[in-house]
Amino acid sequence: MMKNKLGTILKKIVFAFGIIYGINIMLKSVGIYMPINLATIGITSILGVPGLLSLFAILYML
Repeated sequence: MMKNKLGTILKKIVFAFGIIYGINIMLKSVGIYMPINLATIGITSILGVPGLLSLFAILYML
C-alpha cells in the first residue's frame, strides 16, 4: 500500500520535471525560460499542467 503511494508520487514528480524541461527546450528559441526548482516541480506535480501555465503567467506578468 505505502509502496504504491510512493510510486505514484515519484511518477508525478518525474512527470512534472519532464514537462518543465520539455517546455523549456521548446521555448528556448523564443527566450522564455521557467526555472527548474523545488517550487516549480512541486506546484506542477500537485496541480499538473494548469499549475505550470499559472506559473508561466505569474512569472511573465510580474
